[in-house]
Amino acid sequence: MEQTKPAARDKKSGAPHMVRKEYLGRVIVTICGLFIIVLTLAIGAFLVYKGIGTFTVYHHSVFEFLFSSDWNPSSSGSSGGGTVGAAIFIFGSLITCGLALLIATPFSLAAAIFITQISPKLGSTVIQPTIEIFAGIPSVVYGWVGLTILVPFIRDVFHARMGGYSVLAAAIVLAVMIAPTITTVSADAIRGVPGMYLEASYGLGSTRWQAIYKVMVPSALPGIVTGIVLGLSRAFGEALAVAMVIGKTRAFPSSLLSPTTNLTSAIASDMGNTADGSEHNMALWTMALLLLLISMLFIILIHFISGRKEASEK
Repeated sequence: MEQTKPAARDKKSGAPHMVRKEYLGRVIVTICGLFIIVLTLAIGAFLVYKGIGTFTVYHHSVFEFLFSSDWNPSSSGSSGGGTVGAAIFIFGSLITCGLALLIATPFSLAAAIFITQISPKLGSTVIQPTIEIFAGIPSVVYGWVGLTILVPFIRDVFHARMGGYSVLAAAIVLAVMIAPTITTVSADAIRGVPGMYLEASYGLGSTRWQAIYKVMVPSALPGIVTGIVLGLSRAFGEALAVAMVIGKTRAFPSSLLSPTTNLTSAIASDMGNTADGSEHNMALWTMALLLLLISMLFIILIHFISGRKEASEK
């Protein structure tokens, strides 16, 4: 009886200490969360403040910025008087990212199916970890490989002008960069499908391939689409790798083998050479604001898809 009393006293004395530690941890986590929220809002507000200068300070129209191809902003102080048509940059981003998505999605989905359904042991121990390593490779490495191997290959095989710098080269580099993201998220989505679905399909006489493309893939479709959207979001924000292989020619591409430019390449190459507050500088900030709005659109789309998935599961 005497041995239990000290233990009981130690337990009681330790309770306030555990409460203090839990309270301290909750405070730290809350502060970190609030800091991330404030930082995100501050970045967004700063981009809005700088980006709308094209329309409020230099009085250009949104229609001109989005749909005109006449790009000749003034870089001399705050005089203005130039043109800020960014249609070529916008079209370059759309066509390279869209083509990259068309190239990467079938390969990524096939890899995800192989990892989860065809050879799960090999996929979980070898293939998926290897794919995830590719997601951490710096973009400059992808750009350098594209510049030294892919661009000469396109030049020699397709006899492309500009030495192989083209929309196709940029799209292939982007496809390789976004494929790990799409593959990993798709594989997780397929793994999340209840096993009873597969058992029920086998019980109805389905073959393995019928069970995969008629049951597993449709059931995991919201997660697969989320992976595709995340990959597309990364493709839109990529600058260095694309700038190294796209050719940076300010013209609409006449074919997939023609060079062009895009939003991120223009921002990365020109922002350091413009005077703060000039018309050219403001136009580049407007491009950055447009990229932010595109990223927000992708985030809203992901939440919409996730919301529909949760609603269908209830």
